[in-house]
Amino acid sequence: FPETLSNPRLIPVQGTLNVVMNQNVTLSCHSDSGSPPVRYTLFKCSQKVSTLNRPDLTPGLFNLTINSASDVGEYKCKAENNISSSGKYSNSLNFTLIEPISKPVLSSPTSQAKKAQNVTLSCLSENGSLPITYIFFKGRQSISPPVKMQKREAAVIFLFINSSSDFGTYKCRAENSFRNNTKYSNSFNFTLAEERSHSQTLIISLALILLLFVIGFALAIPFFIIPSYKASE
Repeated sequence: FPETLSNPRLIPVQGTLNVVMNQNVTLSCHSDSGSPPVRYTLFKCSQKVSTLNRPDLTPGLFNLTINSASDVGEYKCKAENNISSSGKYSNSLNFTLIEPISKPVLSSPTSQAKKAQNVTLSCLSENGSLPITYIFFKGRQSISPPVKMQKREAAVIFLFINSSSDFGTYKCRAENSFRNNTKYSNSFNFTLAEERSHSQTLIISLALILLLFVIGFALAIPFFIIPSYKASE
């Protein structure tokens, strides 16, 4: 007996909805039961994209190319046969456009530090699909667990400069779900801020006192010399 079609299933043949720009993808629309022939129609945001006719219950395969962000909207398909004119609709699918990350920038509010000082390091990739995971390194040794950022914000870690070895080279690494797209930042080095000794402080203080004395003496000359000159006349 003629049988109406079951609701079709729309699935990506490549198995994932994560796509990159200019990628070719294939969507499969398939009704498991019903009387053939079957006509499959693919829709994107209620707009017809393409129609395929099948003489049996084999899937309808739709080939697409992701050329822009507008190509990752909602997709559905409809299956029709000669039994019902209304057809049956599938589930909806939405692609996620994955963009590679840019080289992260490692920075700090200060490039100079003293021993026993707290400092911060910030790592940020300006471009790339979120979330982005950051890891901080000193030399080749990681110094932080992975920091996953769901927003376009810098990952920040706090460091305590405790010895001269803490003034080494720092870097950070960024990665997202884009395959084979790990990026390392620029190198960053803290330099040791010069600390003035007590003798240096004393010399500077004496020099300032002497300078003030000279200025005071120069300002006082007109008050002593000019009246003496007038008195001698």
